[in-house]
Amino acid sequence: MWGCFTKHGLGPLIKLEGRVTAAKYVDVLKNNLLPFLDDLGDQENYLFQEDNAPIHTARVVRSWKVENDINSLPWPAQSPDLNPIENLWDELERRVQAHISLPKNRENLWEILQEEWSNIDINKYQNLVDSMPRRISAVIANKGHPTKY
Repeated sequence: MWGCFTKHGLGPLIKLEGRVTAAKYVDVLKNNLLPFLDDLGDQENYLFQEDNAPIHTARVVRSWKVENDINSLPWPAQSPDLNPIENLWDELERRVQAHISLPKNRENLWEILQEEWSNIDINKYQNLVDSMPRRISAVIANKGHPTKY
């Protein structure tokens, strides 16, 4: 799956099939991230955050982001994973596990994932975005060692 969010809303939840290559990732960004950013209106007021997965740092992906003015948060190698999307994935997993009817097959699971994704409360992702300065300060104060985040 791929998904994104801002303080003001959830982006699309996308099902990824098979092995995700850098070229396939560029397609995901082109077909999903760009329309989401266009809908935001104020495109100068965001930072796109990813981890250092090889597909995120591939030359073709970096070039595409430069060509499309995607403002990315620089992320050093071997850095702690502070990407708030991880907290949102955990929330989505808890919601699916607590869903009234558990998924019966992959297609049903996808339907439940989409339903639960769209039902995540705005306060959840607003708090995650608001927590970023505290997360980064905690890592700096702890010299890169584990924090409560």
